[in-house]
Amino acid sequence: MDPLSAPRYALQGRVVTMDADFSVLDRAAVYVDRGRIVGVIPAGAPVPTGFEDVTPIETRGTIYPGLIDLHNHLSYNILPPLEVLEQFTNRDQWSTGPEYRKKVTGPMRVLSQTPGFVEAIVRYVEAKLLLGGVTTSQGISLSSNMGITRYYRGLIRNVEQTDEADLPEAGTRIPDVDAREADKFLARLKKSSCLLLHLSEGTDERARQHFEALRLPDGAWAITPELAGIHCVALTSTDYDALQANGGAMIWSPLSNLMLYGKTADIAAAKAQGLRMGIGSDWSPSGSKNLLGELKVARLVSAALGGVFADRDLLAMATRNAAEILKWHQTLGSLEAGKRADLLVVEGSDGDPYASLLEARETAIRLVVIDGVPRYGRVRLMGRLAPETERIQAAGKPRSLNLAQENADPVVAGLTLSEATGRLQDGLERLRELALELEQPRRRGIRALDAEPEQRWFLVLDHEEPAGVALRPHLPFGPRGLPTGDIRVMVRAPTAPLSQVLEPLELDSLTVAAGKDAYLEGLARQPNLPEYIKSGLPRLY
Repeated sequence: MDPLSAPRYALQGRVVTMDADFSVLDRAAVYVDRGRIVGVIPAGAPVPTGFEDVTPIETRGTIYPGLIDLHNHLSYNILPPLEVLEQFTNRDQWSTGPEYRKKVTGPMRVLSQTPGFVEAIVRYVEAKLLLGGVTTSQGISLSSNMGITRYYRGLIRNVEQTDEADLPEAGTRIPDVDAREADKFLARLKKSSCLLLHLSEGTDERARQHFEALRLPDGAWAITPELAGIHCVALTSTDYDALQANGGAMIWSPLSNLMLYGKTADIAAAKAQGLRMGIGSDWSPSGSKNLLGELKVARLVSAALGGVFADRDLLAMATRNAAEILKWHQTLGSLEAGKRADLLVVEGSDGDPYASLLEARETAIRLVVIDGVPRYGRVRLMGRLAPETERIQAAGKPRSLNLAQENADPVVAGLTLSEATGRLQDGLERLRELALELEQPRRRGIRALDAEPEQRWFLVLDHEEPAGVALRPHLPFGPRGLPTGDIRVMVRAPTAPLSQVLEPLELDSLTVAAGKDAYLEGLARQPNLPEYIKSGLPRLY
């Protein structure tokens, strides 16, 4: 199913538009056709032309724009949270330790290079986004033995590769900018629509110097309205002023920051400077399950600082602000006629419309729509919109998941969420065995010279690489896509082989609700998390 073949329909309930006036309609219908919102019409008003025979579907809920997650390392979101036993001051400290290799990079190197697991990872992490109300995120990059690199085309809208003229594609960069290359970085910025850059992640002066590296010799800055700095924990009020004055923006990921550093960005200073802000959930190894949970953490941080942001301001970070940062505000981020129909429906239509979302559990999500296509939701509601779906259990509740795509990525094809879950549970249990298989030389079969090589796809893991460890598929492939060496180079490390290091891991659950007690108990053991987070989150779940 794609937007052009999706049904014409209307959804009725309370509508939180997130438009420029923050309009809330207590009783209205959102009319959708061919992937676009045709109108948001109050109850009793004339319906749009062509919808005279369409009866609005009662959602029994509140309709919001879909959530936009501007910072997420999706490929790793099958992994359980790490237990962070010390407080770090910059990201170089935790990303090179033995526990990180044992529980993050090692497992992902093995699974991303073992046949059968790439598609399972992709299917699982996309479903995880949907079950948290996310309709747009950073994407998943794939690389093949044929020398092709591309982004996965999936259910979730991908900021780096949209193939849509009205949705300009964003760039991403994880490594810090070297001061000697600030001018080159500025040139890249000027050619970009939006560039998401990991910036000053940490609390010490070394982390802050990565922001200073953007200062040019003449005193100007390699900062433009196209720059969105992720994390920005080490920035001072003066730094936020420079970022804002040059049109830059910030992407906030509070839970990850607090778990690793015991501190997050100075949001009060950022707000005082008028800085544009989006929000991102980072990844599961540092505790984040989804953007809905990240918004809860953001709310607790804001409250602990005296109420820096109102609830509607926090929701704006995940909707209209995010769209503005991406230069998508004419197309997404609010519920208005002419915009793409990315929708999130949450049960209930009473109480404060913004608090209702921030306090919602994942099980309160009634429907998620992307480009007008119903993708996930309550069985009865989905049955009226997309009858052919996969039945799943979300924290013990029956739900429907619509995986149908007319242009489905062949990497995943018809793989169901149930099949993907089973594969991943098995693979994480057998990490040592799978690592050993990769470490063994493979026999090279005799292939006819005119035979076409078999194409294989690998995940391009987007986190930084410790010295001597290859996180990306760096096989020496020949001109016809045939290996010139064996696959051992993909798992070689400067220390012990992974088959001697890895241990079985549990698959991270799709939602907090599926294992709430274990999740919250795990956070309670994290020494760097403030007490107000440990005591406040259980009340929001």
